[in-house]
Amino acid sequence: VQLQASGGGLVQTGGSLRLSCAASVDRFSRLKMAWFRQFPGKERTFVAGIRGNGGNTYYGDSVKGRATISRDNAQSTVYLQINRLQPEDTAAYFCAADANFYRDFLSRDVKHYDYWGQGTQVTVSS
Repeated sequence: VQLQASGGGLVQTGGSLRLSCAASVDRFSRLKMAWFRQFPGKERTFVAGIRGNGGNTYYGDSVKGRATISRDNAQSTVYLQINRLQPEDTAAYFCAADANFYRDFLSRDVKHYDYWGQGTQVTVSS
C-alpha cells in the first residue's frame, strides 16, 4: 500500500484547506483511513478517521466541528477538509491506513496504522 498526501500549504487564519490522500492499493474500501498531525518535536496525534464504507467518521477534539473527513472508494482517495484554520493547526499532516480487517473499530492510536503517507505541511499565518 502506498499513500500519497497532497493539498497542504500556507493559508491565513480563518481560511480552509482540503487535503487529499491517494492510495495505490486493491480493495481500498476495506481500509480504515485516518489523518494524523505532528507538531515539531511531538508525537503524531489523531485528527480524523473514517471507516471503509464512509458511513462512520470520527474527529479529534482539536478539529471537531471544523473538519470533515470523506472518501471516494472508486478513486481510492481520502480527503480532509479543515475550515476556520488557526495558527495552532500548523503542523505536518499524515494520512494513514489500518489494514487489520479484524479490528472492528476505528483506532486513534498510531500503532494500529500499517501504512503512512509522506506528510503534507499546513502552515497557518496569523
